[in-house]
This record gives sequence, structure tokens and C-alpha cells, in this order.
Amino acid sequence: MGCTHDCSSCGESCNSKKPENLIEKLNQYSSVKKVIGVVSGKGGVGKSLVTSTLAVTMNRKGYKTAILDADITGPSIPKSFGIHEKAKGNDDGIFPAKTKDGIDIMSINLLLPDETSPVVWRGPVIAGAVKQFWTDVIWSDIDYMFVDMPPGTGDVPLTVFQSLPVDGIIIVTSPQELVSMIVEKAVNMANIMNIPILGIVENMSYFKCPDCGKEHKIYGESHIEEIAKKNNLEVLAKLPIDPSLAKLVDAGEVENFQGDFMDNVAKKVETTCKIK
Repeated sequence: MGCTHDCSSCGESCNSKKPENLIEKLNQYSSVKKVIGVVSGKGGVGKSLVTSTLAVTMNRKGYKTAILDADITGPSIPKSFGIHEKAKGNDDGIFPAKTKDGIDIMSINLLLPDETSPVVWRGPVIAGAVKQFWTDVIWSDIDYMFVDMPPGTGDVPLTVFQSLPVDGIIIVTSPQELVSMIVEKAVNMANIMNIPILGIVENMSYFKCPDCGKEHKIYGESHIEEIAKKNNLEVLAKLPIDPSLAKLVDAGEVENFQGDFMDNVAKKVETTCKIK
């Protein structure tokens, strides 16, 4: 906000004042210890896959986890977990859905009359819905909440960074050449908002042939190491193209995935954002 008076008359420099705290209050019955945002500079890189598998991995480690699906116009988290019922609530707030293994989920799809109904809302309304997922939902004793954000640097990421006490973000990318510019946009936004970046996850890094074991770079050679070095970031994981994982997601059974590909990401989260 710009200054509304003559600073010389009050003896203060408005530019030196601390910015207004815009963090929204949780529901009085909620408890969330750590909030981790999962972001990407462009769509289609597997951000929701990283969010869901990371939440599952942390849940397997014994933490109470939750996912706030902030991708209002393109929600995919409920389908990944096989959740089709509607959210319920009372005068105290809205209750998140629970997955088979006990992960709390809130998504716009749990509130729509039909999960295929489009959300044709303008930016401020979408941003308001994301705030309500934080303030009106009863998040019960959550250790780690993962926020699946829409791609880009628009209204919703800005709302999340300003309104939620985000402890760190994970940037999801793919191997394409244009990723360098897109990653830097996400990095610059995080720096402007003073949000710590935990590291980068590259999705669709390679395909491993089930017959010969050879790795094929379907989308070309990765540039993620040089991008990470340029921005002083850590590469947390390089995820393969895995048809079996895609099949589980399509079937709503992401909690049944096998493999340790998210273990290093989970370790980074729990060591950098420790639960006190």
C-alpha cells in the first residue's frame, strides 16, 4: 500500500514499517503444525502427483498429514485417493474427507454438486475459497499440511503465501528446455514473499525399460542440476515415468504406490521443518 500522508510531517518513513500481517486464523478447533506448498511454474508437470505421494510417504512415517487442494479450477487430489463423497460439517466448521489410510483432504470437488462440474469463478472468488479451506475447515491435530497449488504466480499462490503460514515450498519441474525460465519465476516469487524453498523435484525424468533396464530420456536430457546450482537450490528427487503409478492414480489408489522415490523429499521436509 502506498503512503497516504506526508511522511515529513510525521517524522517517520512509511517504507521502513513492517508489512501488515495478512495471515488468516485457523478454525478454533483446528491444529496445523507445518504447512508446505507444492508449486510449479507451468501446468502438467505432476505437481498433484508429488503432493499426494509426499503426503502418503509422510503418513507412512507416522506423521498426521493433510492435503489442502488449492487448485480450485483443476482439482485432482480427491480422484487420486478415490474420494467421491461430499464434505460434511456443522456450526463449528467443515470436516475434511479422510483417505483409506487417514490423510485429511479438502478440495472444491467435495463441495460441488457433481465432481465434473466446472468452477467458472473469477480470481478473487477462487482466492476466497482457498482462504475458507484454511479458516473454515476443522483440521484436527495435523503435523504436516501439503498445499497443492495451481501453476503459475497468480491470485491463488499469492493468496496462499500471504494468508497461510507457509513454512517452505517444493518446486516441481519437468526436463524440458524452457523449464529454466519457469523455475526462476517460481523462485523469484518465493523470494519476494520471503518463503523458504526446500528444493526441486523433477518429474518425468526418464523411463526405465522393464525388459532391459535401460533408462530412456523421453523429454530430452535434464538440465535440472544446472538450474538448481544457478538458483542455489537442492535437487530432491528425479521421478521416472512409471505406468504402474499412473494406473494407481487413475484408480484412486495412490496410497498403494511402491518405491522410495519420495523418501529424500520427505527427509528434507522433516529435517528442515521439524515438528516441535
